[in-house]
Amino acid sequence: MEDNQTLNKRQTPNQVTTNVNSPEILTNNIYTPAFLRQQIGKLVRVEFLIGTNNLVDRIGILQDVGASYILLRALESNTTIYADIYSIKFVTISNASVSNNQYYNLYNNSMF
Repeated sequence: MEDNQTLNKRQTPNQVTTNVNSPEILTNNIYTPAFLRQQIGKLVRVEFLIGTNNLVDRIGILQDVGASYILLRALESNTTIYADIYSIKFVTISNASVSNNQYYNLYNNSMF
């Protein structure tokens, strides 16, 4: 049987760590990836432009942000969504704590 520390390590995704040698795109919040890294752990609604005029949205907890991608944890299925950062057009960030009622409202277009 695994101990709790090993189990927690396996369940927590590896996050991109930054230091003084990291690219500015990950450390200076004038860039989208660095700004979004400050929002990790929050409930977000991300809208992506697919093609020339098709917007698709995804809702979840922002888990990680790299130079060219984001990871969202979908609440309804507890799965991880890997998404291209360059197709993001809008990000709505909740400042409230996540509740099932709030999540239900997001899917019914009653934002936050």
